[in-house]
Amino acid sequence: MEAVISDLLKRFDTGTLTRRELIQGLAMLAAASGTASAAGSQEAGFKVAKIDHVSIQVSDLPRSIAFYQNLFGLSVVSEDKPNEIVRLGMTKTLVSLHHKSPTGLVDHFAIGVDSFNKESVTRYLKQRGANPEENLDAGFHVKDPQGIGVQIVQA
Repeated sequence: MEAVISDLLKRFDTGTLTRRELIQGLAMLAAASGTASAAGSQEAGFKVAKIDHVSIQVSDLPRSIAFYQNLFGLSVVSEDKPNEIVRLGMTKTLVSLHHKSPTGLVDHFAIGVDSFNKESVTRYLKQRGANPEENLDAGFHVKDPQGIGVQIVQA
């Protein structure tokens, strides 16, 4: 992983990689490493295990797919052609690309929880003042204070 980070920084320093591409690349590495974890509430069986995936709104879907395939060796895991969504990873989705405006945004990221139970997680979130929602873009999620969707999925 150090070699990939070094390559990203070298490309950024030489101007062949934009700041946005550098940040996205580093975010993808963090998501792929599975090392991001935090402790949730044990009382509700709600234990955060990892960052599951990151979803990015893009202007040029083929170009973005090629970027993640060529730079990180990811392959297409699944597609939702009617909604112009392509999910990339090794065997599981790490990066979800959505052809949608505005572009260049992380529209949501997903947190994987152990022993996910939608009803108990909903109860837990509502007890803490959150309003869980469900939609095509972010699935079952809550909004963070900045309005970013935080999807909650089985780890």
